[in-house]
Amino acid sequence: MFVPPENGLTVYARVDGSFSLWDRIRNGRRDGHSMVPSLPAYDFTPDELWNRLEKDGRTLCNGLIQDWVAWQIKDAEPFQRLKRVLAALSPGASETLVPGEPTRISLDDVRDIPTLRMPYGLVPLTHASAAVKRIVGLAYLLVWAWEEHVRAAEFRKEPVTDHIVLLVDELESHLHPRWQRLILPSLLEVVRALREDVKVQVIAVTHSPLVLASAEPLFDEAQDALFMFDLVDREVQVTKAKWRPRGDANAWLTSEVFDLKEPRSVEAEQVITAAKAALKDPNLPIEEVRRIHNELYRVLRDTDPFWPRWLARAEAAGIDP
Repeated sequence: MFVPPENGLTVYARVDGSFSLWDRIRNGRRDGHSMVPSLPAYDFTPDELWNRLEKDGRTLCNGLIQDWVAWQIKDAEPFQRLKRVLAALSPGASETLVPGEPTRISLDDVRDIPTLRMPYGLVPLTHASAAVKRIVGLAYLLVWAWEEHVRAAEFRKEPVTDHIVLLVDELESHLHPRWQRLILPSLLEVVRALREDVKVQVIAVTHSPLVLASAEPLFDEAQDALFMFDLVDREVQVTKAKWRPRGDANAWLTSEVFDLKEPRSVEAEQVITAAKAALKDPNLPIEEVRRIHNELYRVLRDTDPFWPRWLARAEAAGIDP
């Protein structure tokens, strides 16, 4: 496992939209030649991330809404970074996340709210989908963490880090399958929007076969690894899986990583299991073969790739396909 240097940044994105940030310059103090913990990590609830993080009367972070608008009005460098990060994390070229002009959303809220120019119009961030909110929150936190890290490094006369660690829980959460296929490669690219020579380690937890399929062109066995978490006798066991490209999401679903027998419905899996057994039993009663045949017609499409294997068995039993 990669261990970040003494002045590194670690960002943990939780599935509920909360975040934690550890900056070894801001959260640590120097003890001789080493940095040791001094302040606790920055822990953001979703509300604190968007509105403000305070502690003991001190403002630790202005929050996404205020910072975004302030950066945009000044057209400051953080806003340029934010735009690059948003573009890198977008769900595709046809749906690039592009900031629009801030707007008011009600008479009861005097704040200017950041917006995104979506294909269907201008959308205030507070009205965006859960998927967009999660990605926008991650983009903002990365830019904010980087900006504050650079300022802290200048203040303490420390070198700016060239390593960032991203821990992301349920990477695919809320994302459309098209976005799931892009998000992991995008995360690896997005740090370059902060600084071109920054090295990044991504530790991502996922239940999505599309995320794993998307990693195939990028996976380097010399430095990357895939781990599985299994519940065995009420204990979680962690094992390192042997990496092997599967080619598509269905192949990942039926691998030992997800351990499904079929990438279909439960009913289809059950009848295909019975049909496979029937293929090996030439003495199976015709009534049972007909029952399996009828069930296959009920749960499978005419173009299902299992049909060529089954139809020869049905014809041998005298069943008209």
